[in-house]
Amino acid sequence: MSMRLSEGRVNSTYMVSKIDAEEGGMEEFLFTLGCYPGEPVTIISRLKNNMIITVKDARYSIDSALAHAICV
Repeated sequence: MSMRLSEGRVNSTYMVSKIDAEEGGMEEFLFTLGCYPGEPVTIISRLKNNMIITVKDARYSIDSALAHAICV
């Protein structure tokens, strides 16, 4: 059973199972961050409608739409 990264808990690491982006540019943008199936993603913190995540030793701030597009 997969869930969305937006449903994840802070200080937890998840394995990306797929990217389910509704907008065309979202998937390409996430791929440029190194966020693709098989890659671990750690949720560092949550701020209102944003999330701080770690992908490949780099930190990124993503909005709720991007977090919802990442299936883990």
